[in-house]
Order: sequence, then C-alpha cells, then structure tokens
Amino acid sequence: MKVKAVIVDDELIAREVLENYLKKYCPVVEVIGQAQHIKEAVPLIKSLQPQLVFLDVEMPYGNAFDVLEACQDQQFETVFITAYSEYSLRALNMSAAYYILKPIDITELISAVNKVQLSILKSEDLNRTKILLENLKVQPEKQQIILPTLQGFDVIKTENIIKLQANGNFTDVYLADGSCKMICKFLKHFDELLGSPFVRVHRSFIVNTRFIKSYSKSAGGFVTLQDGSEIEVSATHKEQLMKAFAG
Repeated sequence: MKVKAVIVDDELIAREVLENYLKKYCPVVEVIGQAQHIKEAVPLIKSLQPQLVFLDVEMPYGNAFDVLEACQDQQFETVFITAYSEYSLRALNMSAAYYILKPIDITELISAVNKVQLSILKSEDLNRTKILLENLKVQPEKQQIILPTLQGFDVIKTENIIKLQANGNFTDVYLADGSCKMICKFLKHFDELLGSPFVRVHRSFIVNTRFIKSYSKSAGGFVTLQDGSEIEVSATHKEQLMKAFAG
C-alpha cells in the first residue's frame, strides 16, 4: 500500500533532501506535492488530499499549527519536522504526535513512517490534530494527554491526574475519580513530558502539586495528598518540591 504524502517546508533543499530520503529508505511513501509556506500548503492539501503531511513547524506567513487549523476538515496523518523547541516538543508529545528533529535522522524518519503506516492500516480512531490544537489554546494544567494502555489508549485531562507511580516497565496513573490506569510508558517519560504543576518527589513517584494537602519533615519528609495517600519525598527531589511552592 502506497502512502500519498505532501512535504511542507520553507527551505527547498530541506524538501529535496526529505523526498530523496523517503525514496531511498521509505519507498512505501509517494510524495505527490510540495509547498514552501502556509499560503501554498493549505490549498495543496485540500486539493490533493494526502494521507500524510510532513510539516515544518516554523515557516513564513504562519506555522504548522496554522496549517492544521485551516485543514481541520481534512483527514491525514502528520509528521512534524522541527528544530528543538521545548514548547513545541512538549505540545507534540502530549498529543502523541509524530515528529522528527532537524537535521533529519534516517532512523527516526523510518520509525515515524512505520508508525504512520500502522495507524493508517488500523484506521486508528484517534484525532491527534484536534487534541494538539486544543492543547495549544489552553493553560498547561488544562491540557489533555494521550495515554497508551494495553487495550488501546485513553485521553485524559492533566488536571485530573493526582499522581503517577513507577510500576516496572509501566506507569500507574491515579485519577481524581478514584480510578487508576496502567500505562505502557516508563515514569521517566512523564517526568520529561509533564511540567508544572507536576513534580518528581521520589524515583517512583510524580505528584500533581495541586493535590498536595500537606508536607511533613518527619521520617525524612513526605507529602500527604488529598486522596489520603502519603508519599516519601527523597532527599534528591526535596529541593524541586520546595521550589514548586516558593512562589
């Protein structure tokens, strides 16, 4: 099955390099069009209706998210091409979007294409674009996060997460409604992904500081959460917790 794709990047050389890489290493992808900025990209995507769009995050006349906003009525997978930006990477990761950092690494390109191909074959009912655009419009604590489970995935508002606990190769995510989700990711993944109001307090725990009821220095230090649970605060993470409440 060929995957019809469009490349959107303001640099001609970048578009040509990517197309050559795809021809050589990802022959399943057929590039059917190119655009250098949003004014070309939107009509091109609507006209050609590709299954996949390689989209540079920063471009003249608008960015990648402006393109997605204008093409919300179109159904396609997106692989973002981006130079490092903490803000954009966090937004992309929260939405489980596919992205490749510049300069393009062939291994990452192949991996992203394989994931996209699987999504297309499965006809996965997950609108990453919608979740990504919604996350960009709200404060971090109001954002949604896609959590991969053994059965599929859950889309959860981060404000409803009380704590996360390491569980071997998985992470247990405890929610305000009393439920717990076992997620197919290491705790380290969430430590890198979740910013304020989440704080790592122990090698096995990340807590949402909005659910902290109290902190005690006794027994080496521990926090009590609103659900009644008590979690040890390790010496290596105590400073980070104190900073979260310094303001």
